[in-house]
Amino acid sequence: MAILEDLEGSVIGLDTAPLIYFIEKHATYHPLLRPFFAGLADGRFTAVTSTITLIETLVHPIRQNRTELAQRYQEILLKASHLTTYSVSPEISQLAAEIRAEYGFHTPDAIQLATAVYTNAAYFLTNDRALLKFPRLQVLVINNLA
Repeated sequence: MAILEDLEGSVIGLDTAPLIYFIEKHATYHPLLRPFFAGLADGRFTAVTSTITLIETLVHPIRQNRTELAQRYQEILLKASHLTTYSVSPEISQLAAEIRAEYGFHTPDAIQLATAVYTNAAYFLTNDRALLKFPRLQVLVINNLA
């Protein structure tokens, strides 16, 4: 991930997909994301996400009765250093509604973006090209970083 030096000292909004790709070792995306998550673990930058990520990461493990994987996601999202998971507060909800109204994003995406904006993130890591039209953050699409 060549952009890693640019992220140094920044706050990065983290969408759900990059976390799933990394934790579940997606064949294509895991190697691309390894440097990002190593930099995060080293504290070169910090990341923020929403409890929406907790919901989205837990659905399949719960459905498939993969208790250990569900616990791993909870551990990462609720206790990892340099990653903060924010609840959907009234302020984030208001901002998400404004984002959804202006850009037409689905509610989970609007909440993720609102969380990043609310926490003064400079970047947002995702694999959703539709989010590139959001001008308030530098949206980093994993496929474009390959």
